[in-house]
Amino acid sequence: MIVDVTEPADAVQRPPAETRYAAELARLHAADTAARPPGWHLSVQAARRFVVGDPALDVSRKFVGDPSLIDRALITLATSRGLMLVGEPGTAKSLLSELLAAAVSGDSTLTIQGGAATTEDQIRYSWNYALLVAEGPSKRSLVPAPLLRGMAEGRTVRFEEITRCPLEVQDCLLSPLSDRVLTVPELTGPDALVFARDGFNIIATANTRDRGVNDMSSALKRRFNFETVFPIADFRTELDLVTDEAARLLRRSGVTAEPRRDVLEVLVTTFRELRTGETARGDSMDRLSAVMSTAEAVSVAHAVGLRGWFLRSEPGNAEDVVACLAGTAAKDSPDDLAKLRRYLAQQVTWRDGDQWQALHRARHLLPG
Repeated sequence: MIVDVTEPADAVQRPPAETRYAAELARLHAADTAARPPGWHLSVQAARRFVVGDPALDVSRKFVGDPSLIDRALITLATSRGLMLVGEPGTAKSLLSELLAAAVSGDSTLTIQGGAATTEDQIRYSWNYALLVAEGPSKRSLVPAPLLRGMAEGRTVRFEEITRCPLEVQDCLLSPLSDRVLTVPELTGPDALVFARDGFNIIATANTRDRGVNDMSSALKRRFNFETVFPIADFRTELDLVTDEAARLLRRSGVTAEPRRDVLEVLVTTFRELRTGETARGDSMDRLSAVMSTAEAVSVAHAVGLRGWFLRSEPGNAEDVVACLAGTAAKDSPDDLAKLRRYLAQQVTWRDGDQWQALHRARHLLPG
């Protein structure tokens, strides 16, 4: 999971990683004496420190999890294989790919967003049709898309939600990944081939819940190394992350009150139990089909703080947790709302703490 601790300096809601962490990247680059793979902005060692942190250089930790995942991911990017990050929704695969691209290339913006309507033109290249009609196919009329730019400039290309794309669209990556060349058949001579420069590679992401939507061909799978990004296992670590991220988002939203730790303990515990189908004391319970990820917990914690501040000029409480939970729990199945109602009625009364009792009393705030 990613921890985003840097406040943006202007009105842009979310600048890219290389902008948010520009000072850290500059310090790492200045102190970087290790060998670098060809075309890389930082060495593997410095790129690793950018993601997992380096107190000596005042570089913040941005990934909570197994550091060996970062090691394997970076080594993969130094090879001719692409990197595929898979996992449950909300485990920060996209943010991790962004951080890796910023560390390797100094640029995380060469991004393809996969979807049912994604076309090869959006991945490889398209044309300026006014120039195309006036002059015919030429380099001047060619409009490069992220894949062509990444190959020509030697940069990392990010392909988000690749399994959301049709299979034939996915397979346009085969030649760039295997032969490191992109063919432009409309052009002739040397311009018809774009050869990948040092530093080019692809980071793709896919949700495990999307498998079977447009599963990858075996040929394309062979050209990627797969790494799974798991949910955060430790409760305290997840609670600290949700607290820090919620506080940052609330400050950005104009809220001066800090989120209440006891309220967030209830929130994170509820998310973990609804995600796993097991209570803290080991009782089995209904597991929600909705995504109850750490990222969703941060979003609900942000909404709880906004609700408390803008409605009552105070930090959010357990009643706000119930009011904000419904929109997260009832996305995929109408049964999830009933499961959440049973959880609040049956699995909360035995717990100690004022916020747990308030959570139980507020169960009537669920809609329906």
